[in-house]
Amino acid sequence: MLEHYTVETAQSVDEAIKVLDRNLKEAGFGILWQMDIPSKLQEKGVNSYTNPYRILEVCNPREAARVLNHNELAGYFLPCKITVYKSGEVTKIGLIKPSAFMRMLDDPELTATAQEIEAVLIQVLDQSK
Repeated sequence: MLEHYTVETAQSVDEAIKVLDRNLKEAGFGILWQMDIPSKLQEKGVNSYTNPYRILEVCNPREAARVLNHNELAGYFLPCKITVYKSGEVTKIGLIKPSAFMRMLDDPELTATAQEIEAVLIQVLDQSK
């Protein structure tokens, strides 16, 4: 079983993030923060990685409250991360499946909730190609 989900698009990284942002908002999620990996590495004196690569932290506040009210350890895995990066000539958009993280807590109810959130995020990624 794959513990991640990745789609490919012909869009640039910046274009893909704009589309992703719009689709996330429509699904009740928002981008809380974005890290530009090559820029951050260069800021730290490492110039050997220049491939466009962004990590987005995304959240649905209602769902976050729901899982934290159920099990505070779920916060170890919040917010969800989506990566958008250039691989060769194609842009990839991907995420670690939330259910993969929640299974670590051995809580079937929490895993089921994570699967619901995961389904929404996978739909968003599919719409953002």
